[in-house]
Amino acid sequence: MIFILDFGGQYTHLIGRRFRDLKVGVQIVPHDVKPEKLSSAKGIVLSGGPTSVNAPNSPFPGMKIFSSGKPILGLCYGHQLIGKHFGGKVERIEGAKEYGEKTVTVLKREGVLEGLEEKEKVWYSHGDSVVTAPEGFEVLAKSGESIAAMAKGNIYGLQFHPEVHHTPHGKRVLENFAFEICEEKKQKDPFDAELMREEAKLKVGSKNAVMGVSGGVDSTVAAFLLKDALGEKLFPIFVDTGFMRKGETEEIKQRFKGFRNFRAVDASKRFLDVVAGIDEPELKRKRIGHMFIEVFEDAAKEVPNVGFLAQGTIFSDRVESAATSSVSSKIKSHHNLTLPEKMKWALLEPLAELYKDEVRALGKKLGLPSELINRHPFPGPGLAINIIGEVTPDKLRIVREADYIFIEELKKAKWYGKMFEAFAAVLPCRTVGVKGDERSYEFPVVLRAVESKDVMTADWVRLPHDLLQKVASRILGEVPGVNRVFYDISQKPPATIRYE
Repeated sequence: MIFILDFGGQYTHLIGRRFRDLKVGVQIVPHDVKPEKLSSAKGIVLSGGPTSVNAPNSPFPGMKIFSSGKPILGLCYGHQLIGKHFGGKVERIEGAKEYGEKTVTVLKREGVLEGLEEKEKVWYSHGDSVVTAPEGFEVLAKSGESIAAMAKGNIYGLQFHPEVHHTPHGKRVLENFAFEICEEKKQKDPFDAELMREEAKLKVGSKNAVMGVSGGVDSTVAAFLLKDALGEKLFPIFVDTGFMRKGETEEIKQRFKGFRNFRAVDASKRFLDVVAGIDEPELKRKRIGHMFIEVFEDAAKEVPNVGFLAQGTIFSDRVESAATSSVSSKIKSHHNLTLPEKMKWALLEPLAELYKDEVRALGKKLGLPSELINRHPFPGPGLAINIIGEVTPDKLRIVREADYIFIEELKKAKWYGKMFEAFAAVLPCRTVGVKGDERSYEFPVVLRAVESKDVMTADWVRLPHDLLQKVASRILGEVPGVNRVFYDISQKPPATIRYE
């Protein structure tokens, strides 16, 4: 078993996920876990984190772990922590913060770096750097002025993130640590659909479970998993916020027609009213989240003997909402995590430990159609967060039509299935343009298409110029109120996939 000490990094559970992919037993524990709790560990990983090791009250583990003799792998913050603890120099190099894809020079291909190339592409996300290695530590890789990897005995520090999809040989690094350094053995598959059904059935017992479904991959997979487990005890409720994509409400109704207790509630006017005049993204999300709960609770009052609220929450939702650690940095609110304190129902979240690609794999096991399983993610607040700033009926019309055109052309060109997510958004300004012989003063639309394996990192998709031109021409010609189209080429980090 490998234990991961959680210092609040956004990728902490992704580290665990990668070890699970390798069929290695893993347990995530608080950063200040008592050393005796680690007695069964074959190895210890120190995760990344949002704070600086030089900051007052920065999180540190019990110092006994460094003298335990167990293999240790520090990643990002964990790397800097090792450097500071052993007397190295950790500082913030002015103008040298590193985010996204970088190339490091591997000086010694040994230990966790065994089998790597002299030049390796890796993924960075850090401000502080180890600039001087502690005494006795050997520098294994460098990037500019900072130390990318170092080691002393079976203690390793890496400034980059081997756990993310965009570090191509990161899997080899983790394999080296698990199987060569820690001498771990492979275990069975990390999740089993039948076992998940049995656990849900036992948990719910004689009670009923209400469930919010959006038509997206996560809630749909969770609903079909629970349908077989709970049968008529499951009551799926679709809340039509009015922020759905073009034609999506009817598609959802059709998809869930096989659920006896399915109900759709049209609350579009209530949602539009609650976000009127709001331009701050977190407040917008919270207002939508609280309205969702209000509408959902009203619908759920008609269901007898409710004991559970079932949700399609997956792990990336919890990570970005800082729901995994007391020292995590919150990125955004999710309405399926904004639950009122008065709620008397227990939560039923069968997918809570899975990432998006694992959810897709589970959906395939359940026999769901590929067009659903491979559907791009669509957030709970819907098109409302594709409108930067205040939501108005006119902006909703613009973003709904522009988004539909973008997705339609991606499918026609067979690009839709090659990416993780694509959407159109409306920017909170107007620009001068010319339509016909007249001056226009209208909204710009930005297109975003990204590739990602697990949502925690993302890179922009290199779409052909002629395809982008076709999409832009259609939007400019078919969507009144738009006179400019942009394409976003930002990576995550430092950007997020969406804008709000």
